[in-house]
Amino acid sequence: MYRILVADDEPIERMVVTKKLQKYFPGQLEIFQAENGREAVEIFQGEGCDIALLDIEMPGIGGLEAAEMIRRENRECSIIFLTAFDEFSYAKRAISVKALDYILKPADDGELQTVIEEAMQLVDRGSRGNLQRAEPEKSASSSLEDESQEITRISVAADKIKFYIEKHYKEDVSLQELAGMMDYSDAYFCKIFKQCFHKSFIMYLSEFRVGKAKELLEDTMVNIKDVSSSVGYRDSNYFAKVFKRMTGSTPSEYRLKVLQNKKQDGQGNV
Repeated sequence: MYRILVADDEPIERMVVTKKLQKYFPGQLEIFQAENGREAVEIFQGEGCDIALLDIEMPGIGGLEAAEMIRRENRECSIIFLTAFDEFSYAKRAISVKALDYILKPADDGELQTVIEEAMQLVDRGSRGNLQRAEPEKSASSSLEDESQEITRISVAADKIKFYIEKHYKEDVSLQELAGMMDYSDAYFCKIFKQCFHKSFIMYLSEFRVGKAKELLEDTMVNIKDVSSSVGYRDSNYFAKVFKRMTGSTPSEYRLKVLQNKKQDGQGNV
């Protein structure tokens, strides 16, 4: 059972997020709710949560300040920000507390689900690995040069990430492993990844794997369980769950549609 804290000053927002988590992870989460940052810190300290999902703008102690206090208590907790404010100043502070991710409201259901799954994987591993590496420092005296370097760095990073995932998507690819390969901390890698692809690492990897699975499913000689393992999913049931979430169909339903479309095309060409 994973212990997760949901902190938001809006009762409806807390209710919506809590219901989504209960729907996506039935029986897997023990969820605690807080209506402000101070209560969030108290609950976190009292309950020993593994994951903290925090709104940034809350009265009194905000989400960022609460996150800083939580981080001092626990260096391993996965902190995720859920906020309506798309400001880089917020993102910079989110990085400073080594947040796992930064999601804008209203949260895309798939993105919320995948980032919580990633946080759960981190809990299972028991270690954040590269979390303690220092973030790259930037000079405030040369903003234009820094901006140009940042654009170049993002372009180079995108190429490296694409190449790595294309070569290793069949394996147990993890955010921490890829961040380590690029010599980034987990949090900084999340930031760079979002700038490159405008989605989280897990969402990108899932979409990539499902795309490859679609190609394999067109060949009726390939068993669906073999398709699962061929695109990096050891558990065929989990693969089917991800595939349906991404496409709206199970793998077998998708294959049937492909066969029906081919049959119709063949009849049309007669």
